[in-house]
Amino acid sequence: MTANVRSDSFLTLHYRITTVDGEEFLSTFDMSPATLQMGSGQLAENLESVLIGLTAHERFVFELEPAQAFGQHNDRLVERIARSGLPAEMELKENSVVEFTAPNGGTFAGFLRELDATHALFDFNHPMAGKTIRFEVEIIGIM
Repeated sequence: MTANVRSDSFLTLHYRITTVDGEEFLSTFDMSPATLQMGSGQLAENLESVLIGLTAHERFVFELEPAQAFGQHNDRLVERIARSGLPAEMELKENSVVEFTAPNGGTFAGFLRELDATHALFDFNHPMAGKTIRFEVEIIGIM
């Protein structure tokens, strides 16, 4: 009997996310495989959904439009913030990811696009938002 991925499966897998023109965003193929619990938030829900029903020991490649992957780029998630309103200890470097602490103690990240003497321009969209992606998966084991 062949096991298939279910919404509550525990998986060991390799995966790669690239743009359709091959720009790599994330890959585990040159590292140890990833292990994850489906439905736990370790992998984006939209990416998990394409794994449902797949079997182990095969490689699958999916091309996903922005709405199926990380969503459309939302201009409202790009925000200019006064440097005086940012924590003094926050390291600010253009073209880097900066982590923020929410009032509830959770964290979220923003990409620092531009920095000048008085303001910082952050993009809080997912870095792959608005892009069609290739999602390549090799499922090693399903429990």
